[in-house]
Amino acid sequence: MLKNIDPLLSGELLNVLRTMGHGDDIVLVDRNFPAASMAAGKPVIRLDGVNVIQAAKAILSVLPLDTFVDQPVTRMQVVGEDESVMPEVQQEFAAVLKAADSDNAEMGSLERFAFYDAAKKAYAFVVTGEGRGYGCFLLKKGVIFS
Repeated sequence: MLKNIDPLLSGELLNVLRTMGHGDDIVLVDRNFPAASMAAGKPVIRLDGVNVIQAAKAILSVLPLDTFVDQPVTRMQVVGEDESVMPEVQQEFAAVLKAADSDNAEMGSLERFAFYDAAKKAYAFVVTGEGRGYGCFLLKKGVIFS
């Protein structure tokens, strides 16, 4: 056990977060996302008993977000809806993001297939047990100065 480290952050997940470089993305998704087929050999970490909000809180407690881009977090847009529509799970994620990094809490959005294309380029995938649709996010790692 480690002090002040969320117990959801397994050794495997901590290692992935540690080895990511500045500008690398990690994909944090719900249980329906096709992570295994998209990963193509990249790490896929399963957090089946955890929802995406719990996972986000844990990950954002240690992961610096990129300050060199306007939107270091991207969500999947709801199919057939205006890009401004945010289901409850995305609204909850936005609140977690603001609490974790209020200076860097701007969240972008991508159409479903554009999100898939971006996800394929990510460093790793974290699949949660989130049952609500559109619990899918890209987080871009930043730098810690000092």
